[in-house]
Amino acid sequence: MSPNEHSALLIAAHGSTVNPDSSAPTLAHAAEIRRRKIFAKVECAFWKEEPSLRDALFLFDPESIREVYVVPNFISEGYFTQTVVARELELDGRITKRSNGQLWRYCEPVGNHPLMTELLLNRARDVAPDVDPAETSLLIVAHGTDLNENSAVAAKREVEKIRSLGKYAAVLNVYMEEPPLVSDWRKLAKTHNVVVVPFFISDGLHSYEDIPVLLGIANGGSRTGLGAAPGEVFRRNPYKIDDRSLFYAPSIGTDPGFADIIIEQALSAKS
Repeated sequence: MSPNEHSALLIAAHGSTVNPDSSAPTLAHAAEIRRRKIFAKVECAFWKEEPSLRDALFLFDPESIREVYVVPNFISEGYFTQTVVARELELDGRITKRSNGQLWRYCEPVGNHPLMTELLLNRARDVAPDVDPAETSLLIVAHGTDLNENSAVAAKREVEKIRSLGKYAAVLNVYMEEPPLVSDWRKLAKTHNVVVVPFFISDGLHSYEDIPVLLGIANGGSRTGLGAAPGEVFRRNPYKIDDRSLFYAPSIGTDPGFADIIIEQALSAKS
């Protein structure tokens, strides 16, 4: 793929003021895309970290960069992609022409890409390589909320797609804050093996602590890493609970394949 010397990529993400790991995957994906030299410039901007989304308006020289592709590194279409990012970047819609002549193309969020299904299957296989899917329940965990129904849409879509493949004994979408609850996994999953994949952009307090507590594989006595190094919870597989084996994977957004998705979301907006 030949580089475009007049186009830039901006990856818009949430970030966090309390969790330094929140922006790590986005920065890593940006570094990989930069290495491939597809765009003249690749930058990141965050809602809760620096550089801010507002700062991104000044990251690209209009003399040399004529087009900017904005890819939201979010799991689903929702409040942040539809309202916050668009407002902070002063976007009028899918295509915004600045007064300086620069063209900004607002792309689909990464969670909408068809490749997401393959990444989820790969992650489930990687965390439990020796189990038979036909004897395994796969649980995709999303946040869930009563404030924006779109937060659950992407998870439901992926579960339906994976379920239709017939590889796993059961494929379920579960949530932290709405039914079906991840804390009810013992009742929801009937198989001996259970694989849990968090449908999140990054590993943070939800994947390090909240979900493990809800699963019963951590005691919740700390908000600083369960008394262990961040990420240790993913290295203790399998967890033996009630004569069953539970495998817990890192968040899907940490998969290196997200770099490919970000690129494809940008290039698809070019046509």
